[in-house]
Amino acid sequence: MTDKGADSRTRIIEAAILLMRRSGLSGAGINEIVAESRAPKGSIYYYFPQGKQQIVSEALAAYAKRGLANWGKALSTVEEPGRKIHALFDAIAARTEVGQYRESCAAATVTLDLDDDLEFVRVAIADTFSQWIELISIHFPISNTKRRNSFAGLVLTAIEGAFIRARAERSTKPFQDAAGWLAEIAEREVRQGPRAPRRRRARDVSR
Repeated sequence: MTDKGADSRTRIIEAAILLMRRSGLSGAGINEIVAESRAPKGSIYYYFPQGKQQIVSEALAAYAKRGLANWGKALSTVEEPGRKIHALFDAIAARTEVGQYRESCAAATVTLDLDDDLEFVRVAIADTFSQWIELISIHFPISNTKRRNSFAGLVLTAIEGAFIRARAERSTKPFQDAAGWLAEIAEREVRQGPRAPRRRRARDVSR
């Protein structure tokens, strides 16, 4: 592939990501992608012979990989659990603000458009969420594996919810509020160490 060809292909993928972040799958049609990428329409089917399905699949894969890199960088800048939470949410909030609150998470916005004919997209998004949860869990040494993974899932859920509120309210406050609570939980969970198993209460047989 020539440099020009690689550039056109990259622009198509980037356009698809941007459009999905703004308006989900329904807003990332072939004509919209062509207009946003400024790539010749013929190049769409040349580089993506399977059409929109292939573009969406590759765009989501690229977006998932980018999320891993950006979130991993934010989480790695500090050591304390609470500060890690704030670093992650601050980084995401900053990108949301730069996008003038018009761009949410591509994986989340596309999820709203899913139906039975888009099973391949659902699987791709579920895999993306799993990768992000695994990344988050690595940075919080909660001794109980189940609790650690559950906490990481809660962090992701809070991020996606904050995207929605931030866009509606045109404010980064939802990210800040969520980070404040989650930082407290992270500090507590990591500090507590292994939890003793719960004792089952003996039944009172005297009654």
